[in-house]
Amino acid sequence: MHRMVAVVCMITLSACSPKKESSVDSQAEISAQRKCSLPQKSFVRLESGEFLMGQEGIYSEEGPVRRTRVNGFWIDTTEVTNERFARFVEETGYVTIAEKPVDPALFDVPRSQIPAHMLSPGSAVFTPPSKASSHYRDWWIYLPGANWKKPFGPKGRDYSANEPAVHLAYQDMEAFAKWAGGRIPTEAEWEYAAKADAKPSREQPAEANSWQGVFPVANEKIDGFEGIAPVGCYKPNSNGLYDTVGNVWEMTADLYRAGHDPNDRDNPQGPSETLAYDPVNPKFPSRVIKGGSYLCAPNYCQRYRPASRSGRDPAMGASNVGFRLVYDRRPAHPSALGVDAH
Repeated sequence: MHRMVAVVCMITLSACSPKKESSVDSQAEISAQRKCSLPQKSFVRLESGEFLMGQEGIYSEEGPVRRTRVNGFWIDTTEVTNERFARFVEETGYVTIAEKPVDPALFDVPRSQIPAHMLSPGSAVFTPPSKASSHYRDWWIYLPGANWKKPFGPKGRDYSANEPAVHLAYQDMEAFAKWAGGRIPTEAEWEYAAKADAKPSREQPAEANSWQGVFPVANEKIDGFEGIAPVGCYKPNSNGLYDTVGNVWEMTADLYRAGHDPNDRDNPQGPSETLAYDPVNPKFPSRVIKGGSYLCAPNYCQRYRPASRSGRDPAMGASNVGFRLVYDRRPAHPSALGVDAH
């Protein structure tokens, strides 16, 4: 249902015409100085505890800071990889939203007014512009044929097994979570795991995949990557979790509204649907995404931090949004776990 809003939005962002496919897929090479390897553990157990949720002084929607308590849970050490998602698809035959044609009735306009490519299966892909721009429509396009298997479109490379799965709608993530015996984390759970008692900072981290240089035209790739990195390329936090900041935004179960409820401190679940509101997507509730992505840069998006948050239309995927799971019981689905079951 909400895909209508996402797709209509992408019409605007793509200026109603297809653009050249991203060159990121041919340039996302591992730096000679950075070695990537799969973590030894697939998940870790975090005990219940309290932490200061939110951050002041950067973006207003990240506050107010308040002491928050969460129950214990298990959590994936990495984002869900393409290899894990492929196992799910192989076992279940699942077809993602991005692989299905778009129903023209969702646009609520005559079919003649809908650009033909917007009705084809596809997803939102970041494409570096040829010149400096501050307009989203100059670097995001709706690209037919883009999906988790072909993250850069039909002419781009196939997915890489150890990279995070992207181009997934929220219902795709939920379907995977059900199969794997887990669930999408709440924002509080995710931030508790990502912060790992570290002091808040606004500095661009060295051990994270973010954008070095002037976004969106000059990426110096000091961290070793221009686009998405495989999991396990950067040091984990003290909880043993990889890529909690940078690489790809991570989906949470919470609906979005700007700012936190200062009175919601005990296992918060986010606002109700009636109280949720995202000014970027005002017609339907958005979900909270966390941690920033490889597109975050000091001159554009200082969201390479555990407290960072943004709204995301859950009905459509993108090339910089992924997820990881949490579990209320010790995970026991061997084919869903990836590396091991420690």
